Amino acid sequence: MISVRNIVKSFGGVRAIDHASFDVEAGSITGLIGPNGAGKTTMFNTIAGHHRADSGQIVFQGEDISGLPPHELFARGILRTFQLAHEFPTLSVLENLMMVPAEQSGERILNTWLNRKKIKQEEAALRQTAESVVDFLNLDHLAHTPAGNLSGGQKKLLELGRTMMVDAKIVFLDEVGAGVNRSLLREIGTAIKRLNDERGYTFCMIEHDMQFISRLCDPVIVMVEGRVLTTGRADEILQDPEVIESYLGATATEVVT
Repeated sequence: MISVRNIVKSFGGVRAIDHASFDVEAGSITGLIGPNGAGKTTMFNTIAGHHRADSGQIVFQGEDISGLPPHELFARGILRTFQLAHEFPTLSVLENLMMVPAEQSGERILNTWLNRKKIKQEEAALRQTAESVVDFLNLDHLAHTPAGNLSGGQKKLLELGRTMMVDAKIVFLDEVGAGVNRSLLREIGTAIKRLNDERGYTFCMIEHDMQFISRLCDPVIVMVEGRVLTTGRADEILQDPEVIESYLGATATEVVT
């Protein structure tokens, strides 16, 4: 679905991505791991249009999308979440979800005078969709709670829910497990797996929790110093001496536990 080809991205004299190439297959949950400073988030930002690569190519379903801005990628179904959730804190969970779809009739001032009926119909349909999302994510008891009052894990679930409000083709998850307790992390993992199995979502996720990666991801891509070191199954990665030396810094048993 996504093919990253020989991407280079530098900031001043620092090369954050150094001729990195990898593929994300349609229907997969692909893990992207590596030490801090490996270039993982820069890679996500480059794919998602927040940065422009210095060289290389990004191909989505056979189309070159290199350099396209985020809103055009969003329209194509390329979505991402952030390590720090970007909710509208004073709006409710339902309202946060309803804000997601682009080109809503109510966004145009003239329509608020001339097409009120259409706006109401759209909002009713959006509310119905949002209610189904909160039900899917077991957030229905928080549907009318201001999003700013949610816990860190609940905000990560809300971020995931926002991807369900549009026709997502591929979702890039940036450390969805960061700062989340184990119970909510299991819920997030279950939701990701269900979206993959039941709705055909393709995911690529940055994560440091190797248990979480092992549960969900196949394959796993390892980045070190801006380069792709290796790609394989999670169990293979955990046993790779080069990965252990350059990233994990411990035995595979120590990492998994």
